[in-house]
Amino acid sequence: MAHFVEVPLARLDRPVLEALLEEFASRDGTDYGAQEYTLEQKTTQLRRQLESSDLLILYDTDNEEWDLVEHEQAACMLAG
Repeated sequence: MAHFVEVPLARLDRPVLEALLEEFASRDGTDYGAQEYTLEQKTTQLRRQLESSDLLILYDTDNEEWDLVEHEQAACMLAG
């Protein structure tokens, strides 16, 4: 069973956060709707969602992987 911890946004240096956002935004299957966005636009959207706590950064300590997760889903993952 996976064990998740939240990574506080303030703990990440700006270059690390930018690299994380760029990697997430360029993943296959990431859907931003019908309109096409540049990588910069996508990362800006993601950053805003993190700053407003709509998204959280979760780290899976078992698999040593991270992901951006919607707040409600993250709460379930952290509780469980």
